[in-house]
Amino acid sequence: MPDLLGNAMRWLEAQRRKYLTVPAIYRRGDLSVELPATIGRTVFKVSDDYGRFQYIESRDYLVNSADLVLSGITVLPKKGDEIIESGQIYEVLAPNSEPEWRYSDSSRQCLRIHTKHTGEE
Repeated sequence: MPDLLGNAMRWLEAQRRKYLTVPAIYRRGDLSVELPATIGRTVFKVSDDYGRFQYIESRDYLVNSADLVLSGITVLPKKGDEIIESGQIYEVLAPNSEPEWRYSDSSRQCLRIHTKHTGEE
């Protein structure tokens, strides 16, 4: 029996990459790679030292995991890496000890990378 859900997920990922992306540069130190990225967001609920809750919004980048290749090696995102989009710099970062990235699909084709705006190029 064909893998209908797997085929559908691969098709959807191809459509996202084809129609819903902007050019971005992923940078780790002196290494970088240009890749297509879809812009998203995640809202984190964070409590402060007094038990009050704040909502912090992260700018997310959805990228194909196979596109994240630095110096010939496929890597996973790491805290402190940067994504440059339209001259704006976003640091890979998540609040409150949350993970900086996660897989966005069950077949691990797409990474959702959480970032924070840190400046301009």
